[in-house]
Amino acid sequence: MTLKVYPNLLLLFLFNSAWTRTVRQVYDELDPEHWSRYTFECPRECFCPPSFPNALYCDNKGLKEIPAIPARIWYLYLQNNFIETISEKPFVNASHLRWINLNKNKITNDGIESGVLSKLKRLLYLFLEDNELEEVPAPLPGGLEQLRLARNKISRIPEGVFSNLENLTMLDLHHNSLLDSALQSDTFQGLNNLMQLNIAKNSLKKMPLSIPANTLQLFLDNNSIEVIPENYFSTIPKVTFLRLNYNKLSDDGIPPNGFNVSSILDLQLSHNQLTKIPPINAHLEHLHLDHNRIKSVNGTQICPVSIAIAEDYGFYGNIPRLRYLRLDGNEIKPPIPLDIMICFQLLQAVVI
Repeated sequence: MTLKVYPNLLLLFLFNSAWTRTVRQVYDELDPEHWSRYTFECPRECFCPPSFPNALYCDNKGLKEIPAIPARIWYLYLQNNFIETISEKPFVNASHLRWINLNKNKITNDGIESGVLSKLKRLLYLFLEDNELEEVPAPLPGGLEQLRLARNKISRIPEGVFSNLENLTMLDLHHNSLLDSALQSDTFQGLNNLMQLNIAKNSLKKMPLSIPANTLQLFLDNNSIEVIPENYFSTIPKVTFLRLNYNKLSDDGIPPNGFNVSSILDLQLSHNQLTKIPPINAHLEHLHLDHNRIKSVNGTQICPVSIAIAEDYGFYGNIPRLRYLRLDGNEIKPPIPLDIMICFQLLQAVVI
């Protein structure tokens, strides 16, 4: 009898097993005999689902302040209210909180009681999007894994605010009011495990300084960046996804091999001022260059290897890996040059 292993089914099984263990761990900390009394501990403004006793739903309730949080709560939903302050009193018993969603409220920095967030020692996820913050709140819990601060009014990042956030993997600061001066050489110091940094939709004119070395995804769309410094990406050798759409990059602002970086798999340069395709690496898989000023494409010039070598390697050789190329919104007229297809033999889609 031959046993067949189906990767998708195996992945689903492993995911379900991990989820089951997580759920069991949550419920094992609670005595089932006490579940019946949880509804009586539920704040009257909120909803406590009996099937999920660790969650407290207080979203869309017109709240102006945070109610007292029961000790059993891990997941707290307070989004879409009119909350202006975060004080210590509601969290006196909430020592198990892992997740707080305070998106779409009216929270200001002055409204956050000093030290209240850092006392939530087990907090992993903090969502404060769509509020009225003018600077990154501090101090923060040392165990945070995700910090989402999009769509505020943040123009300042206090010195050392991230220095103890070694576990943070995602920092979202997009759609704020950050200038170049707000990002100093030590701003992101301490973020040793950061994987995604989103600073899109701010007011940057330069590439930010000292991006954490382990960053995989860097989003800088909708700024006013004009220049990529020489060897900029050598300090972030793992960057895989790079988005620079809607900036002011021109040919002169990109060093000769500025984007010829082996780690980058997805490069987005849409809506800039380029007149030619910059040199790319053979490992690149997705390239977005739509809505620039490019008039023509020469496959021989942009091919990361010589056309002759690419043609000789054939389909199974070590040829350039580009699979998706977007060039619409330029001044290029079809058809696609033959040398493009010879070089990028793995191309699955070209938009022109």
